[in-house]
Amino acid sequence: MSSCNYQFHIVSLLPLFLLLGINNATPDPEEYKTYIVHMDHAHKPSSFLTYESWHRDTLGSLSEPVYHEAMLLYSYSHAMHGFSARLTPSQVSEIKKSPAHVATREERFGKLFTTHSPEFLGLRRSSGLWNASSYGEGVIIGLIDTGVWLESESFSEKGMSPIPSRWKGKCQNSTSNPFPCNRKLVGAQTFIKGAHAAGIETDSDGSPRDFNGHGTHTASTAAGNHVQGVSQFGYAKGTARGIAPRAHVAMYKVSSGAFIAESDILAAMDQAIADGVDIMSLSLGSEQTPYFQDVIAIASLSAIQKGIVVVCAAGNDGGPNSTHNAAPWITTVGAGTLDRSFTGTVTLGNNLTFEGKSQFPDPIIIRNAPLYYGKGNLNKTLCSYGALNKSEVFRKVVICDYDNSTRLSIFYQAAELVRVNALAGILMADQTPFGVDGINIPSLVLPTSAGALVRKYAIGAAGEAEVKTMRFALTGFGIKPAPQVADFSSRGPDPINPNILKPDIIAPGDQVLAAFPPLIPILGTGSSYVLASDYALLSGTSMSAPHVAGVAALLKAVHPEWSPAAIRSALMTTADTIDNNGTTLTNQVTGLPGTPLDFGAGHINPNKAMNPGLIYDIDWQGYVDFLCGFGYNDTQMRAILRQSQWNCSQEGIDLNYPSFVAIFSGNASSPKVKSFTRVVTNVGDDQSIYKAIAETTHGMSVRVEPATLTFTNKYQKQSFVVSVQMDGKAPPVAYGYLKWIDQKNGVVSSPVVVLNRLA
Repeated sequence: MSSCNYQFHIVSLLPLFLLLGINNATPDPEEYKTYIVHMDHAHKPSSFLTYESWHRDTLGSLSEPVYHEAMLLYSYSHAMHGFSARLTPSQVSEIKKSPAHVATREERFGKLFTTHSPEFLGLRRSSGLWNASSYGEGVIIGLIDTGVWLESESFSEKGMSPIPSRWKGKCQNSTSNPFPCNRKLVGAQTFIKGAHAAGIETDSDGSPRDFNGHGTHTASTAAGNHVQGVSQFGYAKGTARGIAPRAHVAMYKVSSGAFIAESDILAAMDQAIADGVDIMSLSLGSEQTPYFQDVIAIASLSAIQKGIVVVCAAGNDGGPNSTHNAAPWITTVGAGTLDRSFTGTVTLGNNLTFEGKSQFPDPIIIRNAPLYYGKGNLNKTLCSYGALNKSEVFRKVVICDYDNSTRLSIFYQAAELVRVNALAGILMADQTPFGVDGINIPSLVLPTSAGALVRKYAIGAAGEAEVKTMRFALTGFGIKPAPQVADFSSRGPDPINPNILKPDIIAPGDQVLAAFPPLIPILGTGSSYVLASDYALLSGTSMSAPHVAGVAALLKAVHPEWSPAAIRSALMTTADTIDNNGTTLTNQVTGLPGTPLDFGAGHINPNKAMNPGLIYDIDWQGYVDFLCGFGYNDTQMRAILRQSQWNCSQEGIDLNYPSFVAIFSGNASSPKVKSFTRVVTNVGDDQSIYKAIAETTHGMSVRVEPATLTFTNKYQKQSFVVSVQMDGKAPPVAYGYLKWIDQKNGVVSSPVVVLNRLA
């Protein structure tokens, strides 16, 4: 108490002019930031013809009015109801007092998740899904990405059908920046106001042209036209084609670099819905947040309501609990590898030949070169930076050991070889999680077992050791095991809602060849110049998502009546969980068997997805009930549903999803059985009988009631209950499969995962 009195007396003795100065001080100006504002459109006065005019009037009516046209970035009327604008905290507080206001939050920023694959997926000209769908003819795929390189042959209109009359999109064309549409590329627009307002550097062109390469690559992966004789510097040589090569493409550019403003993503998705796309593909995302704060989740739910399939990349975080874009109305895609390798060979003086990994961008041949190994000096054997002498290794092929204790990167070793002007390198590593495409000197990366034989020869031959030949730019197929779950692919359980298995599925995402802007450097060669190419090999779930978007387009062409949930169900229940070795899908780096937390329902199988037999469908009310089960308040529900009224007919977060996750936690007395109700729709033969088979691993059991489903008509529905029981010795993760098998041995498979929080 005395302390407070003492402070009061001190203040009372301050000179009067100081007190007056304090009272009259001008407060610091408030900082303008971008806010995304949800509004209830039912409150729009009829005097305003458009939502944008109402939004501008709302901003102009503030006590500190916003009149500058550029301060209102976007008005949204499809993906969500509301607008994004540059505002101060005081202005936001005033807007929140409006009865039309629903929710507001400050903008965040997202990031990108950066030809043989159609064959690897089993797509063939003469039969199957390609043939039945006419290669996706008439379907429109919208990509939210970095733009497109119009001049690429992958976007030629050769062989394309006319643009559908229902299409409302356009190409953002001008005299200064010509960007004409054609029958392949039917739309291209730019949405980068949010990035500009936040001071994020973008290209000055302002057109939908791609100066990053990401968007061109993803668009051509999904729906690029046939282009013969393409490769990246001789690797993966062949005919490039998208998964749905006769589908139309619309590009919505939201970025030119690493960071993407959420207001721009929302505007692009809003426009894509208005334009009438059939499929929406996003190879980007932001940090995981609750659904009512996630702009991609909100806009995707709006798209789903319009019948648009939304496919998103799961992210490249690699570890568990790292999936992005995992709302259950989104098809979330992880990445798998292909059965393809890029290699070079070396033949030693003793005529032994070894094949190793290489992506050196030049099909050179090295002949009769001396071979060097720094025996007796650990740093020289490891090619540690600064260890080698130019006089000893100049114009020689140098062996670089792998040391498990230091784990010196092959890229650092290659940099040392460049420094001393070595001719080439023979490097050793059993795993190359970051690839080998950044090595800019002629090099092979051998397994340590093969490297030991090369080292033995070099030591034995001493000064006579030589390399007879080294060759590069070779491509091999049929590599085993494949597919594997790519090391970088984000894995479940989902951090927002572990009750839904994510990713849903995996697809090719490692070293995918697709179109690329020819002005953007891809690789260096150790010299003073870099190389560019019309086609490039890129990796990431960014590459896997457009594969699934392309397959979704093919399915949409064959089954236009199917809902987005039906298409996802077909993809999941027909997916492959066995690799080309006949074993469970493995993880790329460890080689150990994966689980559905890694690969979801499995690796996509397009031809099987065309005839899934049964589908797990979900309508709008199903998603509403799912959200009701989260306990969101009215404000949060209004933000995500874009509605002021809704009906929670059956609260619960157990959706009619084609996978099952049973989470057990608490003490020993907690229930050890969880039940799930599902409804399946017959899309196969009218007369069909399905019997349930449960395959389980240690620590769990599955019971299905009824165990037989009998259908007498197509589109008939049947319900069943799955009970999952965990025993006391269950590991942290156990899994199995529920398989419905019909009289023709058709299989409808769903993963069943047990998460034991007590283990």
